Amino acid sequence: MPQPSDAQISEFLLRSGLIPSADQARFEPLTGGVASDIWKVESAFGVLVVKRALPKLKVAQDWQVPVSRNASEVAWLEVAGAIVPDAVPKVLAHDAEAGLFAMEYLDPSDYPVWKTQLRDGIVVLSTSSEVGRRIGAIHAATACDPEMARRFANDALFHSIRLEPYLEATGRTKSALSEALAALSRATLRTHMALVHGDVSPKNILVGPRGPVFLDAECAWFGDPAFDLAFCLNHLLLKCLWSPLSAPNFLSAFNVLAESYLAMVTWEPAAALERRAARLLPGLFLARIDGKSPVEYVTDEAAKNRVRRVARPLIAEPVQRLSEIEKAWEKELSQ
Repeated sequence: MPQPSDAQISEFLLRSGLIPSADQARFEPLTGGVASDIWKVESAFGVLVVKRALPKLKVAQDWQVPVSRNASEVAWLEVAGAIVPDAVPKVLAHDAEAGLFAMEYLDPSDYPVWKTQLRDGIVVLSTSSEVGRRIGAIHAATACDPEMARRFANDALFHSIRLEPYLEATGRTKSALSEALAALSRATLRTHMALVHGDVSPKNILVGPRGPVFLDAECAWFGDPAFDLAFCLNHLLLKCLWSPLSAPNFLSAFNVLAESYLAMVTWEPAAALERRAARLLPGLFLARIDGKSPVEYVTDEAAKNRVRRVARPLIAEPVQRLSEIEKAWEKELSQ
């Protein structure tokens, strides 16, 4: 098996008592992420995963972010695990200075990736509902908590890894929308209400025997919980282009997830949060076509233009309800 490029990982695992020796451990690099190097490690002590944050993300554009996000991810996993124990893998060890940590390995045969299921047209509405409920539970338990606000005061990180590359970078390519997207970025950044995961994407969610399991909380931030809702719903809209025959099911999943999440909102009027999510969603929708991190499965220009036709007017004139966005997309898909 290939080994990590330096001895840092082995030293960390030895120091933490997680492997018997470096030469008795097998390292297998795992793929799928752009922000970290990840290894599956097998030894006589068992199987685990090691994750190390990268200072430069593996995307076409220059996108550099601090490795301190690794510590924020560990903290999010610990907090979320205390609220919904089955919703995260267990953290086994952490080295904040090196920007790496070890966590339990969840076998794909028992914990398939939600994105893979959606790609294959497998849409289980109870999974969508539980994703919304669990994220809502984490938001509700951390809302208006001054300790959470202090612990996850990551405005600069969240701006650099989410708002700038998604909303602001997209605005720079679309001059007519630049001010609207910049204003959206500013409004989101100054909203501090609950602990946000920041990357609630199907690729970061495993469908476990006891419900969804959330990974990759590198963007963790005490901020606007509407971001998590909009970010996840955005992927269900985009999947309609990846698997067109399953589009009606993806739209049903969109509605179920939104409804389940909004039922958990206790810290503010649900309608107020929905308005912010409905304002964010079109910006994120367009960003996955024209921002720094485009989705890999929408490459056809005609498909990209479908996103642009729906997103642009909704950015210019935001709507109040998420269902209005779903209906606009459904209408576009029917043409």
